[in-house]
Amino acid sequence: FNYMIMQAYDFYTLHNKYNCIMELGGDDQWSNMIAGVELIRRKDQKPAYCMTFNLLTTADGRKMGKTEKGALWLDPEKTSPYEFYQYWRNIDDADVEKCLCLLTFLPMDEVRRLAAYKDEKINEAKKVLAYEVTKLVHGQEEADKAVKATEALFGGGADLENVPTLEITAADKTARLIDVLTARKVFSSKREARQMIAQHGLYLNNEAVDDADASLAPEMFEKDGGILIRKGKKKYYRLVVK
Repeated sequence: FNYMIMQAYDFYTLHNKYNCIMELGGDDQWSNMIAGVELIRRKDQKPAYCMTFNLLTTADGRKMGKTEKGALWLDPEKTSPYEFYQYWRNIDDADVEKCLCLLTFLPMDEVRRLAAYKDEKINEAKKVLAYEVTKLVHGQEEADKAVKATEALFGGGADLENVPTLEITAADKTARLIDVLTARKVFSSKREARQMIAQHGLYLNNEAVDDADASLAPEMFEKDGGILIRKGKKKYYRLVVK
C-alpha cells in the first residue's frame, strides 16, 4: 500500500515539475500507475496516461533477470559484461527462443533455426544469444572480451586477462579468505561463503578450499600476482594485488 502511494506521488511530482503525462512500466505495476493517473486527475484536473509491457519471465513463470548477486544490471559497475554474458549463456533451454525473439535483432529465420536446436546443440544458440545481447548492451568489444574469457576458463583457448578482476592491497595477501571475498561481493555474506566451502564449491588455483577460516598467503599468488578463483561450477574471478 505504501509503495503504491509513493509511486503515485512520484508520477504526480514528475507531472507537475516536468509536464510528464505518461508512465511506462511492467504489467505488474499497473495498479500503482493507475493510482498516479487518478492522483493527477483529482489534484490537477488534467489527463495522464500509463502504458504497461509484458514482463520477461522464465518458462516456469519467474521474473527473468535475477542472479546470485541480485538484479541483472545494465550498468557494468554493478554487473560486469562477463557476468552479463554468463547470465544469458546459462538460461534455461526453454527460454532461448523467446529471448532471441525479444532481445536481439537477428532475422526471424535465423532465430527459428537456432531455436530448433535440441539437447547439447542448444548451447550453440545460447552462445549466440549471450553474444548478441551483450553486444547490444555493452558494445562489441566487451562482448568479444566476454567470449574470450569464457573460452579461457572452459576451453583453454585464450588467456585470462578478460576474466573479472578483484583487486586487493599487499596487506590483504595474508587476510582471511572469506573476509576478502565477502568484501568484494563474491559472496553476499560470510555465511554464504562458509556454506559454499562446506559444499566443496570454492577453488583457488584449481584446488578446493576445505577450511572456512583459511587465510591467503603470498605463495598462493601466481607469477603475474593473481589467484584464479572459482565459485561453484561456472563463476570465475582473478584476485590480483594492485
